[in-house]
Amino acid sequence: MSKYNVVAVTTNDYKRQAKQRLPNFLFDYIEGGANAEQTLQANTADFKRYTLRQRVMRDVSAVDTSTTLFGESLSMPLALAPVGMAGLFARRGEVQAARAAEKNGIPFTLSTVAICSSEEVQSATNQPFWFQLYMLRDRALVLDMLHRAAASGCKTLVFTVDLALPGMRLRDYRNGMLGGSTKGKISYLTQLFTRPGWLLDIGILGKPHSLCNLKHKVESASDLDRYKAFVESQFDPSATWKDIAWLRNNWSGNIIIKGIMDADDAKAAVDAGADGIVVSNHGGRQLDGVSSTIDKLPSIANSVGQQTKVLLDGGIHNGVDVVKAIALGADSVLIGRSWVYAMAAQGEAGVNKLLALYQQEIAATMGLMGVSRIEELNSDVIERFNQPFNNPLS
Repeated sequence: MSKYNVVAVTTNDYKRQAKQRLPNFLFDYIEGGANAEQTLQANTADFKRYTLRQRVMRDVSAVDTSTTLFGESLSMPLALAPVGMAGLFARRGEVQAARAAEKNGIPFTLSTVAICSSEEVQSATNQPFWFQLYMLRDRALVLDMLHRAAASGCKTLVFTVDLALPGMRLRDYRNGMLGGSTKGKISYLTQLFTRPGWLLDIGILGKPHSLCNLKHKVESASDLDRYKAFVESQFDPSATWKDIAWLRNNWSGNIIIKGIMDADDAKAAVDAGADGIVVSNHGGRQLDGVSSTIDKLPSIANSVGQQTKVLLDGGIHNGVDVVKAIALGADSVLIGRSWVYAMAAQGEAGVNKLLALYQQEIAATMGLMGVSRIEELNSDVIERFNQPFNNPLS
């Protein structure tokens, strides 16, 4: 039997299935990073630099993975990160992911550039979702989306601050997803017709493909080049922490600042009124050559962890990674690519199975470490392994 026909269990299993089902430009859009993708690779690889302490003969008969975050009771310290255009990876993808998150007792974060609107997600779920937003030049548009999110029951805003300029995601140009050349458009169309299942299920039956949170501002919002031009014209490189203070005055709910990679910036976020921060390099999709998020987490958590909630994204593929992040100072983590692979492979059912596995892995890891509660995960149960492994037999 081919290894690609095995039952999907892990993130990598779903990734292989997603690659078989998606047009190449879509798979590369979610899989890729900026420039040479060094930071993308480091986000995953650097988790291996940290090892857990194994403790035995402790009572772990009642391991509890639950936690509380921003007043919400969560089944585990994990949330679904915002992913742009997720509705192109499965039919009405944001709705499917939101339902899976709700079923598994964790938050779902809706992207500004989602296919499904905040109203559509609200109508399909019973629990409030989180909403992700950028600082756009058009402040009236920012306020409009804030009001719509609040009207949809959203109480937590995830504000992304690492997009003053768009990162150089070269895979998107190679695949013809962006750029507008004739050769690129031919490549783009060719890739569509190599995936007839996707073309029918999502390309045709999954319409409309408009970026619903922006469609009243963008003519032909389903045209990726028009969308790119509009969004890039709206990125505000002049934005400063004063704009976050303005945001704080216009949003009564929780504000999480996403895109923090420096302790001084973390302090500035707290001073500007943030209720939480996300240690994030945008999944390696913005500044290539920056450190991995897991390496930056301890210093940032030590700096502001007593004043605000600290979350982390980037490089998390399983429950062991989640445990390492919590032990290094995170209150919770966000996963992005992981849930999109599962959704692209098997829809809502795939996300449900993936999240159930995450919780099982977190519980098993904690138990084998002699830990029963999330609060017991701290620097005492983890250490950094700096030296490369040398095989004496080689």
